[in-house]
Amino acid sequence: MSAGVALATHDLRKAYGSRRALNGLELRVPQGVVYGFLGPNGAGKTTTMRVLTGLIHPDAGSIEILGKPFSRRDRRRLFDVGALVETPSFYPYLSGRENLRALAATGAPTPGRRVDEVLELVGLRERAGDRVSRYSLGMKQRLGIAGALLSDPQLLLLDEPANGLDPAGIVAMRETLRHLAATGKTVFVSSHLLAEVQQMADVVGIIAAGRLVREGSIRELLDGEGVVRVRVAPDQVSTATAVLGRLTTPERVSASAAEPGWLSVQLAAERAAHVNRALVEAGIYASALEAGNDLEELFLSLTEAAAAADPDGTFARAGQPSAGTVQGEVS
Repeated sequence: MSAGVALATHDLRKAYGSRRALNGLELRVPQGVVYGFLGPNGAGKTTTMRVLTGLIHPDAGSIEILGKPFSRRDRRRLFDVGALVETPSFYPYLSGRENLRALAATGAPTPGRRVDEVLELVGLRERAGDRVSRYSLGMKQRLGIAGALLSDPQLLLLDEPANGLDPAGIVAMRETLRHLAATGKTVFVSSHLLAEVQQMADVVGIIAAGRLVREGSIRELLDGEGVVRVRVAPDQVSTATAVLGRLTTPERVSASAAEPGWLSVQLAAERAAHVNRALVEAGIYASALEAGNDLEELFLSLTEAAAAADPDGTFARAGQPSAGTVQGEVS
């Protein structure tokens, strides 16, 4: 593993029966950053999080965590990793503080004062003595993050940490994660909140159909990967795709399955006029034209292109397999 890398995967693969959830996933997460892990439903995000935390085992490929290989025999090494995967579970009739004390007793040795430190960090100090049954969904989510921080880990794996938070809570969460990265910790965040990731993350990886389709710093992605979206008549999509492919390359042009008539072209925003002129010269008149360096536009462009390359639906679309399949893997 290269110096300065907190987490890496190589050729990671996982299938549930005939459905492939991961198909050669390659990740490289630098130390001391907030890494935003993005992808549409069914792209493989949750499967990746489960594999990284040892909840399920990959069919092939390798993982390196904090400079060392990680496999099913290395679960004690997860004491060095804090994780929150899906909705956290707690004893409802114990207080938040009592739940964290119980959790601390099952893991790496933790100083007694650490429980109150993490409660303060996530903004639950004033409600620490209340039963968890009285907590809102957002408060339970914050308590789950407090639990992930108990061992003072160098690597934090969070699956949708903003789930259930109100706008103020999301801002506070962003500031907390940015603070953790500033202290040298690495925060790996799976999220569907693109605007929030754009404000929070230093580096972004976009996954679609079980593969990484783009990875890089936010600045690199937005500066080098502008997107122009254009709407034409649905019966002109095929011709327009060919025309726009000549402006760049065919693989950088994709048609939207969700919005018939819309095409996305990976071009600098200032080339929107070139897109319009090329279509007019081909006798195609656009009814709408949008351009920008927005993460959401780039995300849609990349993931729609990946979906178009998988027309038979080989990859898992439902987001995750049935509960029986997962239980079989864990056992």
